[in-house]
Amino acid sequence: MVPQDIFAVALLTLLGLVLGGGVLMVILVQRHMRSRRKLLATEEEQAELAQEFSYFGIAPYNPLHVRRPSRWLAIRSRDTLSVQAAFRLNNPRPCSWAEGVFSSRKIFIAPPVNGWTLVLGVGLPNPNNDVDVCYLFLRELSRRLGHVQFFQADELLQHHAWAQVESGRVLRGYAWAGTTIWNQGVKTGDEVALGMNCFCYGENPGSDDLAVADHIVANLEKVPKLARRWSLDPAEIDLRMVANQSGITGTAAGDF
Repeated sequence: MVPQDIFAVALLTLLGLVLGGGVLMVILVQRHMRSRRKLLATEEEQAELAQEFSYFGIAPYNPLHVRRPSRWLAIRSRDTLSVQAAFRLNNPRPCSWAEGVFSSRKIFIAPPVNGWTLVLGVGLPNPNNDVDVCYLFLRELSRRLGHVQFFQADELLQHHAWAQVESGRVLRGYAWAGTTIWNQGVKTGDEVALGMNCFCYGENPGSDDLAVADHIVANLEKVPKLARRWSLDPAEIDLRMVANQSGITGTAAGDF
């Protein structure tokens, strides 16, 4: 092969390598851009999901922690079976924390944490619908189980409530649903310390709608803090710590 041919082959080979490298670079850049777009889409979806959970349940969504419900019970008991018996659940079955929190069934009795048993679910009475039903339910439940606490923080409707009931006696109860529908007992030291706003029956909170709205929103944000002082905030429970523990899910014998 003459030197000119060798030079031509070498030049073509070099050109091929350059073109091949360019094509490879384009492919890598395209793959990187696709991965980046997927990552950004995932981050946006996660942000939207977090905002959605925050809107409906106050607590930002965290897959490693329990999603805070709009209402829940805290019962001073480690005896899950006694709690189940008190609720007279229909079709009870074992259920993990992760499954129970997102279950469509009406009641989830969680495994005890630090001496407290949390009860979640749409089967719990809603004071907005009938505060008397909620009141009677809490009294009867506490007669069976002792110390029972109730919390509600519905950010969508801005309704909120908290109560402590001991062996059938209401120690403290407050509920707001556009107006005060329950205010019983002396305001606790924890409520005072947190600066929670409690209006009397029929009390006009004031003519300044913005100021009233600020008071209501402040209460919503403080309900989990009050729960933390009284017992437990569900959203602070790390699912990794209770992964091997089972609760009980089912439907209540009666509608509250």
